[in-house]
Amino acid sequence: MEATNQTGIPRFLLLGLTEDPALQPLVFSLFLSVYLVTVLGNLLIILAVGSHAPLHTPMYFFLSTLSITDVCISTTTIPKMLVDIQAQDHSASYPGCLSQLGFVLVFGGLENCLLAAMAYDRYVAICQPLRYAIVMSTRVCLLLALLCLGFATGNALLHTLMPLRLASGPDGEMPHFFCELVQVIGLSCSDTSIHTLLVHSGTSLLAGVPLVGIIFSYSHIVTSELRIPSRRGRRRAFSTCGSHLSVVCLFYATGIGVYMSSEVTVSPTKNAVASVMYIVVPQMLNPFVYSLRNREMKGALRQLITGVPPGR
Repeated sequence: MEATNQTGIPRFLLLGLTEDPALQPLVFSLFLSVYLVTVLGNLLIILAVGSHAPLHTPMYFFLSTLSITDVCISTTTIPKMLVDIQAQDHSASYPGCLSQLGFVLVFGGLENCLLAAMAYDRYVAICQPLRYAIVMSTRVCLLLALLCLGFATGNALLHTLMPLRLASGPDGEMPHFFCELVQVIGLSCSDTSIHTLLVHSGTSLLAGVPLVGIIFSYSHIVTSELRIPSRRGRRRAFSTCGSHLSVVCLFYATGIGVYMSSEVTVSPTKNAVASVMYIVVPQMLNPFVYSLRNREMKGALRQLITGVPPGR
């Protein structure tokens, strides 16, 4: 079907987190620091997993894939905002805005699905340890990663192509620091009720299915751990999934918090600030969570940085 918009291609004005010129340097410095920490931390995780043979396991394969996703989603949003602040030009073309929107949806959905795949990996490792090598083979891990990517890409294509069927209004202001789906649809001149319903349905499906999988996996993990007779054995079993559980809680807590804040506040600027909690903060903190709570990862990072093998 042809897009409804046949007139001139509109442009959007991304207002960012604040319109106060005095605060722009502070915002620039803060987000530049956050971006550098995010990229450096996740690259260290990727290099540590790739260079340390004991970490060539399914759990760390998914972890390194998650780190790549974190770098990609941060690169999709933060550099554009930094360039806008530096150049004092906050405009975004319609194709550029849709491209950014698509990448945000792809990598955000991929991160969501990867957390579910990692929960399944921990479920098999703890509840079916004798079958772990067979169930979580290299082929299965690759298929799971591709399935996550396909699921996220399909959802992103659906929501990215959807605005093309809407009649675009004149150039409009978007109170956000990146092109967000609801904001783009809200600037349309067409009736968006069906599209808004589709957005909420798709978002609920994309977030709900992995979340159900995570809850299912951890309910069985907890049940299995309670059957372990020794306290030391239970502690060791839980330590293998403690880092992942922390990342899951961080990801969903920030996402749910942003959703609830958007329902109770009518300030678009406050919603933009709240969005930082799920599009920036988890990606920066994930490497710290895994490196601080995981002894194997700390050893691999030490070897990568100092050249001293773990245990010496």
